[in-house]
This record gives sequence, C-alpha cells and structure tokens, in this order.
Amino acid sequence: FKSTRNEVSDAMAAAGIIPVFNHDDITVCIKVVKACYDAGLRVFEFTNRGAGAREVFIKLKAYVETNLEGFLLGAGTVMNGDDANFYLDQDAPFIVAPFLDLEVGKIARDRNITWIPGCGTLTEIINARKAGADIIKVFPGSTLGPSFVSSVLGPVPDLKLMPTGGVNPVEKDLKEWFDAGVVCVGMGSQLFSKSLINEGDFAELTKQIAAAKGLVEKIRKK
Repeated sequence: FKSTRNEVSDAMAAAGIIPVFNHDDITVCIKVVKACYDAGLRVFEFTNRGAGAREVFIKLKAYVETNLEGFLLGAGTVMNGDDANFYLDQDAPFIVAPFLDLEVGKIARDRNITWIPGCGTLTEIINARKAGADIIKVFPGSTLGPSFVSSVLGPVPDLKLMPTGGVNPVEKDLKEWFDAGVVCVGMGSQLFSKSLINEGDFAELTKQIAAAKGLVEKIRKK
C-alpha cells in the first residue's frame, strides 16, 4: 500500500512532531523507531548521513513494513537527484532536503511523492511551492524563529511550514511555533537524548517522546 501525497501531508500535520534521526547501527535505529511508534508517532525522517546510511535505511524499511503498521519512514538530507532516486526506489513515502534543489523536486513530482525542501526566505518558499513542494521545511529553524513563520504566513496564509533545527520539546518553545502557524515541527537531537540511547534506556526515551507529543496535543487544543 502506498500513501498518496495528500495522505502523507495529512499524516505529518496530524503527528505534529516529525522525529529526525540517523545512526550507523541498525539495532539502535530499530529501537529508536519503535520508541517513537510506542509513543504514538507515525511519521519518521531517517537522515541520509554517513557512508552506511543507504544500507541502514533498507534494513530499517524492512523492519517497519513487517512490524509497524501505518508507520511512514521517509528520508531526509536528500542532497541531489541520485539520493532522491535511491530513496524513492526504496519506497520512501516522502523526502526532505536542507535546501531547495529543483532537480530533486522534479524527481519527486514525476514520481508523485511528497517533497519537503528546506527554505530560508519567502522567495525560496514560493519557488518551492511552484515546483511542487507539499510541505516546506523552514531551515534552520533556530535562526529564523517563529516570527519568521508568522511574517511569511501574513501574505501567504495557506502555506504548510515545518521548522527544523533547534526546536525544543518544551511547552513554551512548541507553543511559539504552533501559535505562529506551523503544521508540524521536525525534531532531532532535542528529542533524542544521547545518554538514554547510549545507556539503552528506550523505555525512558519512549516516555520523553510521548511527553513531547502530549505537549503538542495540549497546545493545539487551546
């Protein structure tokens, strides 16, 4: 079963938090993905970093398809057309990039897959949307901030924006982003405690991820 682009966008918006993670050990990746699943998240961005990333993704995708029903495992840090074709060949339901690359956008559009490029100006954001981006990654989020999002949504209110980079899983930070109008947030190292992963305490990691998800739900209900 393949999700449509609308279904992927809707799933990302519903999730609120898109976990962003990479590790060269497939066992660690499986445990982190399972922690996210057990915490109630259903979308995950595996970042294409390091020499073994492609091999790890193939194994992780196989695990997800066998064990985690309804879980969308996409690929991030898709830097060029070669990366895009590889991850789309592995049935990634979405691809994320740190910058706007029209070649990557065309590949995703031709294959009818959700493409989320990173943008840092309104001009880039509009060009990304014209090129077929469903959701646009505001990057780096920590530099641009929630005020950038609310300013951009003033003239173009129907944009779907996802800040990534420096988003913290605390109520004040998350409230500022969602009040500004984002559809979801990408979260990497802030969501995944290195010490918990190194200690193998995935039960506590699951609790922390669930708490962050709970904060987003609480903020959205207000």
